[in-house]
Amino acid sequence: MSINISTLATDMTVAFKKEFSIKWSDTKEFAEAESQKLAQSLSMIEALIVSRSINQEQARLLLNIQRNATLMVLLTIEGLGLLAVEHAINAALGVVKSTVNTALGFELI
Repeated sequence: MSINISTLATDMTVAFKKEFSIKWSDTKEFAEAESQKLAQSLSMIEALIVSRSINQEQARLLLNIQRNATLMVLLTIEGLGLLAVEHAINAALGVVKSTVNTALGFELI
């Protein structure tokens, strides 16, 4: 099973929209861009795992790097706190967890 970047990005954007509902007009552009970056990173991780260029531990580190980058970007939005942003990122990754973990053959998320 191959990861579909567009589908993952859309699913994560929907999750971000739900989490940031009242702040959506302020967060929309950032959330959409970060959803795309997360989806691309997950696809890259899949390709690297399949080619055996990285192991599971390295895959987790790569995901954490992108997750932290997303956290930093979203924290620049005025009025968003750390807990709200972390909750939103967890929700976004949660909606793609099954798809990603199945594609990778191990629990990354």
